[in-house]
Amino acid sequence: MYHRNILILFLFFFSSHISAQNALVFQTDFGLEEPAVASMKGVAFSVSPQLNMFDITHEIPRFDIREAAYRLNQIVDYWPVGTVFVSVVDPGVGSERKSVVMKSKSGYYFVSPDNGSLGLVAESHGVEEVREINENTNRLPGSERSHTFHGRDVYAYTGARLASNQIDYEDVGKVLEPTVKKISNPNPDSVYKNNSVIGYVTVLDTHYGNVWTNISADLFDQLDVKYGDKLNVSIISNDGEHFDGLVAYARSFSGVSLGEALIYINDIENIGIAINQGNFAKSYKVTTKSSTRVVITKQGNYK
Repeated sequence: MYHRNILILFLFFFSSHISAQNALVFQTDFGLEEPAVASMKGVAFSVSPQLNMFDITHEIPRFDIREAAYRLNQIVDYWPVGTVFVSVVDPGVGSERKSVVMKSKSGYYFVSPDNGSLGLVAESHGVEEVREINENTNRLPGSERSHTFHGRDVYAYTGARLASNQIDYEDVGKVLEPTVKKISNPNPDSVYKNNSVIGYVTVLDTHYGNVWTNISADLFDQLDVKYGDKLNVSIISNDGEHFDGLVAYARSFSGVSLGEALIYINDIENIGIAINQGNFAKSYKVTTKSSTRVVITKQGNYK
């Protein structure tokens, strides 16, 4: 009985210790060919072996701050309040750009260079406070001469200490103005006009080649269509016309035949365009590198 009570007390203490820590979630453009991500996680594990670490992705296109901002904003709502996100897409590493931790009004923490990566979560979750990371106190000991791997030496180290409650948010560094840099958006907002919805390609569902637009489901509903209806889809960029044809609106990919294109509502409730078990972006050379306009029109009402 004595040993059983000791075990219960140990398990209670251990579980309390674990629950006191927040999740630590990583996103980078480092890829997995080299050990950069493992180095970051090794630093975090050394700070606290009890940390629960997770990944958004490490396949952000190199130096693509805009996509980093989009992917980060895409997943935040599915994580518990208090989660610490470390996002490192940092083409300006070692320059005068600031290293910050932003606390959102919704109670999340974001560790990142202030280069636009936090722009979308700042808009969607609000900015409670921004602090500049003090590298005199929040930097991996012994890394002071390294200026090209802040993801490991500053962001992973600070994020791990914050998530494990080894430092309070106030210990991060000095308070800055409650704002962060925004990403540049060359495209107008989506609109409804003359029985058409007009929007732009924001990002690709990269693994499958689906095209995601900034046309919301609510805006699309103004077309007053039902599953199975075919609409004219026109996709044009600075490089020319990529696609022009009739495409069925479907609930999911299986709503059309194999190899057939479809319009669907994606998991963030915007309009996507895909090919059932195919790659629409590759087939029609659609990218996010140039301003790409998408016009969806009810059949018989387009010019």
